[in-house]
Amino acid sequence: MKTSIDIPEKELADAMRFTRARTKRDAVVTALVDFNRRKRMAELVKYAGTCDGLIDADELQRLRRKG
Repeated sequence: MKTSIDIPEKELADAMRFTRARTKRDAVVTALVDFNRRKRMAELVKYAGTCDGLIDADELQRLRRKG
């Protein structure tokens, strides 16, 4: 989808450098993918430790030792 937006040149140059993108489009797409991935992970962190049905690392080790 084509979209026209005004991106500050310094920010775009930094994005191209950090993503090692060859084109402006690649830099923007890579930055968006990374941003969305980080936000999804942050949402998942909210649920860490909220499931009572899972075993912890110590119990897993005990089960592995038993065979």
